[in-house]
Amino acid sequence: MLTAESLTITTIKHFGLLKDPFDNDIQSIDDIYISESHLYAYHAMMDAARHGGFVTISGECGSGKTVIRQKLVFDLRDVEDIRIIRPQVIDKKELTASHVLDSIIFDLAPHAKPKRTKEAKARQVRDTLVEAAAGGCRHVLMIEETHDIPDATLKLLKRLWEIDDGFKKLLGIVLVAQPELLGRFDIHTNPQLREVALRCHRFVISPLSHFDLEKYVALKFRRATKKAANIFRDDCSEAIMKNLTDRWGNPMTYPLYINNLLARAMNTTAQIGAPIVTPEIIGKV
Repeated sequence: MLTAESLTITTIKHFGLLKDPFDNDIQSIDDIYISESHLYAYHAMMDAARHGGFVTISGECGSGKTVIRQKLVFDLRDVEDIRIIRPQVIDKKELTASHVLDSIIFDLAPHAKPKRTKEAKARQVRDTLVEAAAGGCRHVLMIEETHDIPDATLKLLKRLWEIDDGFKKLLGIVLVAQPELLGRFDIHTNPQLREVALRCHRFVISPLSHFDLEKYVALKFRRATKKAANIFRDDCSEAIMKNLTDRWGNPMTYPLYINNLLARAMNTTAQIGAPIVTPEIIGKV
């Protein structure tokens, strides 16, 4: 289910495709399928950016959380008074409080030199946020792979979010993470993060429904200039839903899982020389 698979050249020719609809498939805003769950997550992130909220968007690998974050960044390009702050430390396990403070200074005041002591740097960050807010700017801190960052850094984020100017929050925070972060937010098993868990609003991206699945597949092939009906038999959706259900009965119909399953089914169909993908083929791959 999790193994990546691409269409072979033989498969692409067999189905008369001009490209692999699952390879590098997000090139523009028109390539994004937005389910109801994605839409709720998107609006939660946008609200945090506009009004200084503190939210976590979590989902399985391949559920579409990064794509939704990319859409938010794309849409915020036209909102001149919202500035995005994104720490660039690649390994989030090494993301410290100092790194986060540095990123705020670098992104909001690129010509300023971060102070060396913790107290001086904290004051510099607050002054930078206040000054930018006085000029009419709002700020949102976005961090991906948040499930990896240390507890101490998560606590710092909560304290940064509490910085205000009167009744106005000076910084919105959007965290994007895999489900492991929600486990760390359990105040019974991890009480040291209760101050974060009790204040951070959590939104979970759900698997695609049967309705969403059909719309998603249709979009993928339409963007590849082909109709899904010419590739899959009409009754394939149930087989896809069944194949992507785990042993405990939980649906795993996330975009990446769907892509891998359909690529595998199409490759198998081409190998046996069948004209179209059937539920039987999907059930066996």
